[in-house]
Amino acid sequence: MNKDNYLLAKAFLPKQRLWQACGIGCDYLLSLAIHKPVVNFYPPALMLEPTNICNLRCPLCLTGNGTLNRPKGMMSLALFKKICKDVQDKIGMLILWNQGEPFINPDFYEMLKIASKHQFYTMTSTNASLELDIERIVKSGLNKIIISMDGITEETYNNYRVNGDFELVLKNMQALVRCKEKLHSKTPYLVWQFIIMKHNENELEKVKHLAKELKVDKLEFKTAQIYNGEDQAFLPNNSKYSRYQKNGDNFILKTKLKNRCRRLWTQPVINWNGEMNICCYDKNGTIQIGNMEKNSFSELWFGKAMQNMRKAILKDRSAFEICRNCGEGIVQKIKD
Repeated sequence: MNKDNYLLAKAFLPKQRLWQACGIGCDYLLSLAIHKPVVNFYPPALMLEPTNICNLRCPLCLTGNGTLNRPKGMMSLALFKKICKDVQDKIGMLILWNQGEPFINPDFYEMLKIASKHQFYTMTSTNASLELDIERIVKSGLNKIIISMDGITEETYNNYRVNGDFELVLKNMQALVRCKEKLHSKTPYLVWQFIIMKHNENELEKVKHLAKELKVDKLEFKTAQIYNGEDQAFLPNNSKYSRYQKNGDNFILKTKLKNRCRRLWTQPVINWNGEMNICCYDKNGTIQIGNMEKNSFSELWFGKAMQNMRKAILKDRSAFEICRNCGEGIVQKIKD
């Protein structure tokens, strides 16, 4: 067991958290068996959105290309503390990102510190194309950090990460490795995420060599998500690296949709303003569940709106547009 898996397991050592995680797993399996939603326990993970504002303009990202129609803003420290206190005894993992760059929120470093004090397993994802306080990150207690860099040259990188700074990302990644060594820290576990697209699929072998040189903990190849016919221009030529099957000008997921979704049992989302989403694929918050500013987590999680959605998904998942282009049950990460 590597250090990252050990820390994840450790976060669920408290009896109540372990009980909840095992219980919701059983609830999900029972729900699939009887085709009715059964939810008696809390989810093991909760995704919180520090902000939906980003410094980049990535063309396949709703925030980056300007099609995210939710109000923009940043989660307040007060709301973050409220949520942590509400779920600390039941939930073991906090996923700290959604539709924005987390480190844009000036309170984000403090959020990491607070989450660590509550003994959550914490992970975040960043484009790292901004000035970062590397030592503060290492000392924050953050367990895992994903850095997205989809190229090994400035030209390749800028093809997708519009407004990004390739040299700054590289510098931040190198500084994080050195700082961990200096402070004799195993955390945060550093993952280099590389989204495979047409313009960078020829760099995969070189990426592997560079990742070893940089001493990152893990290199992760990921497939791209697209939304319309024009986006197909980003799909790699090698279909092995795509989650889609081309059909003329159209495209469909390679995997057939099943009337199930573990995310509605295991990983809800709370946006920067307190609004709960059923999952991270409801990027525009089209399905209304409720707000953590006015309700407790349990009121929303066990409430009628969530139960109605679980029931609807078990009956006909394809009825929802967000589900027809969802990562549930498909190949997102490539083992190469």
